[in-house]
Amino acid sequence: VQLVESGGGTVKTGGSLNLSCETTRDIFSRCGMAWYRQKEGENRELIGTMAITIDGATFYADSVKGRATISQDKTNNILYLRLSNLTAEDTAVYYCQATCHTVQGGNRIENNYWGQGTQVTVS
Repeated sequence: VQLVESGGGTVKTGGSLNLSCETTRDIFSRCGMAWYRQKEGENRELIGTMAITIDGATFYADSVKGRATISQDKTNNILYLRLSNLTAEDTAVYYCQATCHTVQGGNRIENNYWGQGTQVTVS
């Protein structure tokens, strides 16, 4: 499963980041997708989700609510994250994630897939 993030780098305090996650049509058509981040020395935390296969509804963690926007490009199978009003606390590795369900032998199986991550440094 391929999830490829891009758009990381160094951003000035108060600025915005714009990340992309490119994946396959198969993933985009049947999986829920999300953005996570992991700060140095901390556990990975959820930023937000998008119900791509349902109605495109989004959910945002309290830590980024009002600053984050997740959007999609269905034609090109790309998930986006925009995060504004950045502070040093937003410095982290940002990951794209897909949660996919299949039915095997009558059982519903959940598989989670991750991109390689992209570093964002706010200074």
